Amino acid sequence: MFQGRRHEAAAKNRQLPLPITDLDAVVLSHAHIDHSGRLPYLIAEGYSKTIWATSATRDLSAVMLADSANIQEKDAEFLAKRRKEFVEPLYGMRHAVRTMDLMVGVPYNRFFDVVPGVRACYIDAGHILGSASVLLDCTENGRTKRLVFSGDIGRSGLAIVRDPTPPEGADALIMESTYGNRDHESVDGARAQLAQVVRETAARGGRVLIPAFALGRTQEMIYVLHGLAREGAIPAIPIYVDSPLAIDATTVFEMHPESFDRSEEMVQKVNELFQFELLHYTRDVEESKALSRAHGPMIIIAASGMMENGRILHHLAQGASDPRNTILVVGFQAEHTLGRRVVERQPVLQIFGEDVALHARVEVIDGYSAHADRTEMTTWLGRVKEKSPRLGPIWLVHGEAPVQDEFKAALIARGYSVECPEPHTRHVF
Repeated sequence: MFQGRRHEAAAKNRQLPLPITDLDAVVLSHAHIDHSGRLPYLIAEGYSKTIWATSATRDLSAVMLADSANIQEKDAEFLAKRRKEFVEPLYGMRHAVRTMDLMVGVPYNRFFDVVPGVRACYIDAGHILGSASVLLDCTENGRTKRLVFSGDIGRSGLAIVRDPTPPEGADALIMESTYGNRDHESVDGARAQLAQVVRETAARGGRVLIPAFALGRTQEMIYVLHGLAREGAIPAIPIYVDSPLAIDATTVFEMHPESFDRSEEMVQKVNELFQFELLHYTRDVEESKALSRAHGPMIIIAASGMMENGRILHHLAQGASDPRNTILVVGFQAEHTLGRRVVERQPVLQIFGEDVALHARVEVIDGYSAHADRTEMTTWLGRVKEKSPRLGPIWLVHGEAPVQDEFKAALIARGYSVECPEPHTRHVF
């Protein structure tokens, strides 16, 4: 699912790369809405075959897709009431429910038959809970070739999830390129910066407002803040997770401890990773509204991660003009989103159609990105190459065009065969 300017995104989201009747199966890499978000649209358009996913991805998709359907239906209702330009929802709740009826969960490292002639296997991508790279063994005329889809590649050392496992035996590779032109700060450096931001904001009597993706980033923030609180590295101020979707996603995390990184000390020692004294979950609207009337320093984690919708907008509308506060950006902000305008520190923000002066401090911590950076992706690819002596073409996807071009040039200089395919084009290997 595409995000950005409303009508531009709506047009992209309605364009499918091939007729529904030509689709034999869907193999989903993970539950983030930019990967899973149009699955109910396929169902709305007539798709009725299997959707494959890891077990954790299936459970996360259940809450993510229901939330996506609800947001679209509510947005359409809001626009219709105010007689503003109407945008038809891509799908409704019934399509999200039907999607889950078609979704089959399978474990990591076990091959399964997708369709005759195509076998697949999920291996841990280390990006979020349940995320996977996909091996596709395609057999035609007695000859088998392996196509690998990287999915979103995670980083070594991320909290909660295991490190990514590079696949082996690839003949061709479809690879993400989100941060192909830059390196992140270290995970340890990000942790120290988070603690410093919390301490400084609390000393000013302000709020730390963290727009966070409900799936993945929110749970990572809870985990890291839990660790900092245990160490006494941050003051004992209340921490609120103000997002029903994030609360539901956190519940799914608690259901899948088998996917946690057992090498982490806190995973080994703490039974309740997502429950501690300072932490409060605010599900009800009235509880959320009450936060605006509360006094004193606090941390508020709320969706959406790119500040395009959700409860974070209410907190920004009230808090962006207060110089005591800090808006802490811990995730990627796409072009044409409110989040990108905050990162650019534009002096006036448009929130709910109103001008809001930006006087709060804006801090950006890149170290919490769940995407591998340029060096990490290049290292991952090098390990794929070591295990794939027949590796041929690499197709870069999931990145803005200038980033892809820069990453392509860097990889070609290392001897790889790389292309940046245009949308809806077909390639063979």
